[in-house]
Amino acid sequence: MDKIIPIDYSKKASWYKLPEITKKVDTFYIYATEYILGSFEEGAPDFATIDNAEMREGAKIEYRDHAAAFAEATNVFVPYYRQSGLKYAGEIFKKTGNADGAFVGMPYEDITAALDYYFENCNGGRPFIIAGHSQGSAMALLLLRTYFKDHPEYYSRMLAAYTIGYSVTKSYLAANPHLKFATGETDTGVIIAFNTEGPGNVETNAHNVVVLPETMSINPLNWKLDETYAPASMNLGSIILDEETGERSIGDVGADAQINLKRGVVVTHAQVPPVSEYVAQVSAQFFGPDGRHAYDYMYYFNNIKANVAKRVAAYLNK
Repeated sequence: MDKIIPIDYSKKASWYKLPEITKKVDTFYIYATEYILGSFEEGAPDFATIDNAEMREGAKIEYRDHAAAFAEATNVFVPYYRQSGLKYAGEIFKKTGNADGAFVGMPYEDITAALDYYFENCNGGRPFIIAGHSQGSAMALLLLRTYFKDHPEYYSRMLAAYTIGYSVTKSYLAANPHLKFATGETDTGVIIAFNTEGPGNVETNAHNVVVLPETMSINPLNWKLDETYAPASMNLGSIILDEETGERSIGDVGADAQINLKRGVVVTHAQVPPVSEYVAQVSAQFFGPDGRHAYDYMYYFNNIKANVAKRVAAYLNK
């Protein structure tokens, strides 16, 4: 196998976001799978090239709909990386029972190179959050048990890890006793994670590639680990897409939240934005007929933003 040469992260073009430093805390954000429809084309590579247009446009949208939740309280860094395509991740899932094997190799080498550059040239000793969604969260969980275990000098400054949209399992935590799952809304040095589904997925025990056995979720409205119901009135605002203009706004889509402990997910009755029939089919294939994977951040955007601010304040006020 040829040696993987990581991306050169000293080049500004290798980053979607290299922010001006105005805050006391950073966020290193790893975007989700954005190499999606193109990965199913005839002869498409398993991994996106760094200039892949679909991935780059997806990273831009994801910053606005996800990573921006961290921008009010932290300096947000977002590297480009050669990620696994959705098709390849699905193939690995079928073979092994989870998609982790699709994220080692090229994606992992790129992200660790980005982290090396970030800590050596950008971080300046500040506390930091590592965050992501879906493939990005899988990558963060891989880093927590490898890269950060090997770099305790960095890990000691980790304020929190938001690994939303991927499974944090009880076996993962047992195998990595240096890691802790969040127990409330202000604890620090912890992992914050949840997967969102509609009731249809739960009722049918639907296949969902990001929901593994023994996974855990924290409720993004009441920040509890039990099945206490959180009504939509606790939701501080969801991102809403205007179908005609394409503009985003903050509003109410009925995004309530209740953990289903047996399945380990957050169940919501929120409205589902309309999508094309093809996109709906692809989504159902990977995330179930009532999967809400794409809306993990969007449904609870203002609550996540408020929570980031609370954890930052708790850390800085220690």
